Amino acid sequence: MDTLIDFFANTQATLYEGVMQPLAFALGLGNRLEDVFNGTGWLLVGLIQIIVMLAVIGPLQRWRPVEVMRDSKAIRTDVIYTLIHRLGLFRVALFLLVDPVLDTLMGELRVQGIGTFHLEDIWPGVTDGPLTSFVIYLVVFDFVNYWLHRAQHQWNWWWALHALHHSQRQMTQWTDNRNHLLDDLLGAVVWVLIAQLIGIAPTQFVAVVAITQLFENFQHANLRVSFGKWGERVWVSPRFHRLHHAIGLGHETSQGAKTVLGGHNFGVLLPWWDVMFGTANFDLRFESTGIRDQVEQGVDYGEGFWSQQRLGIKRLMHALGFSSTR
Repeated sequence: MDTLIDFFANTQATLYEGVMQPLAFALGLGNRLEDVFNGTGWLLVGLIQIIVMLAVIGPLQRWRPVEVMRDSKAIRTDVIYTLIHRLGLFRVALFLLVDPVLDTLMGELRVQGIGTFHLEDIWPGVTDGPLTSFVIYLVVFDFVNYWLHRAQHQWNWWWALHALHHSQRQMTQWTDNRNHLLDDLLGAVVWVLIAQLIGIAPTQFVAVVAITQLFENFQHANLRVSFGKWGERVWVSPRFHRLHHAIGLGHETSQGAKTVLGGHNFGVLLPWWDVMFGTANFDLRFESTGIRDQVEQGVDYGEGFWSQQRLGIKRLMHALGFSSTR
């Protein structure tokens, strides 16, 4: 483990000194070199993720696909989303637009006497070990993700944005990042705020985000895989998450007279939360994916990147009451 950490740190330093630092000076960002160095780490993580996707998840999809891919254009659009996120373009936007606001907010909280609570210090000598604290933070952020995900489906204005993610009729490993940029921005702000409040170390935060994202790629894969009766209750599988994307199941399900809040299977890494809060569906089936109004009424969610972003804003305005048409 230490060897891998050292290798990553040395590679980050080399990339920073050889490429990113000269670029920062050329762009007039010499006063933000620490942020540029951190951004270099995110870029390196993204490159590693893409390599794993191409070398591991891609072959798995070809080995046991759920369905034959027929719309390569839609998949190419998803690839664009993935590159925007994993190669740092989205994080640059956070760096320029959001970080200064959050820094000001956290500074004001500290002035008011509200300091950072370090979660790993709950039980000194036990919870502060590197591996133990990492697992704790991973579980905490997954719990946050579960409720964020439910909010995306429950609140009409947020669903207006999040629906783009569900509009992919052919799920692949690239589908995870098929999101409206404003939807991603809202989720990222919540994550950064919580990271600041609970005191997770920057290196652990990067690791939690990286592992979460990579497993999300795996769960969206066109892969006919189930983890079995007990495994499905330990870790989210592609089958478990595919049911969340199933037409009329993942978002708008009714059980007799009872409507389940926003559907089923909101867990990102751990299905525990779905079991705990009554939203789990462990049916062993691989359903078609999409949105009911998209399939039954022909509602247009856009084909290319820009049309998808534009229509997402249009749906949001309609949900907020600023437009009479969808």
